[in-house]
Amino acid sequence: MSFTVIIPARLASTRLPNKPLADLGGKPMIVRVAERAALSGAARIVVATDHRDIYAACEQHGIDVAMTRADHPSGTDRIAEVAAALDLADDAVVVNVQGDEPLIDPGLIAATAGHIKSDVPMATAAHSIELLPEMFNPNVVKVVLNKEGRAMYFSRAAIPWHRDGFAQSKESLSELHSHEFAPLRHIGMYAYTNKFLQIYPTLTASPLERIEALEQLRVLWHGYSIAVHVTSLLPEAGVDTPEDLERVRKHFEAPPDSPLVAAISAL
Repeated sequence: MSFTVIIPARLASTRLPNKPLADLGGKPMIVRVAERAALSGAARIVVATDHRDIYAACEQHGIDVAMTRADHPSGTDRIAEVAAALDLADDAVVVNVQGDEPLIDPGLIAATAGHIKSDVPMATAAHSIELLPEMFNPNVVKVVLNKEGRAMYFSRAAIPWHRDGFAQSKESLSELHSHEFAPLRHIGMYAYTNKFLQIYPTLTASPLERIEALEQLRVLWHGYSIAVHVTSLLPEAGVDTPEDLERVRKHFEAPPDSPLVAAISAL
């Protein structure tokens, strides 16, 4: 499937100022993200930004970049503006890759894009929850699927709730895992048809979205389907904190033949 990757990037960050321009082995983070995305087989990679410094950094490294308005309420709105400017066809597939994912798996990008169908205008990804603390961590977003692999609901709560299993123990998930109970952690990557991407900014926010603080619930609230690609590979964490930044820097500073670099390159 042919698809376009658009990477939203804002300079402002409450926890990590100037994050997109953070140096990773001699290149800004946003450039590293674009380079990883290019390995996915995307027809085009475009960074969408509202800041001239990010624009200049992308141009310097030969990355396609577009300026957007500064008042977008979300990254989805930002990439919708760029997709409209690219004059993509209604059925063109656009993948939203976050600008703080310099170690993202290119295969995950392509697999998520591949779940778009004529009756499924949006897709995302998830992987199995193996550790019990994650099940009860509100910062870990859970998703439950129907028989067709489409999202029924996203929540910060522990869903599905294993009534009998959790009544007996909340110490381990390994004994509870089965074909019926396989909890999933949502991965924040999205693919859309361009037609739906242009519709999305016009949808009103839903009560559930505000309660859970999960933007994707707006899509389900308005009756649209979201396909979910379930991957067996645990994705590398993005960069949200100074500690995350140091962890990722170690990868880009490691010798080319180190086991760490080899493992990441094999993704």
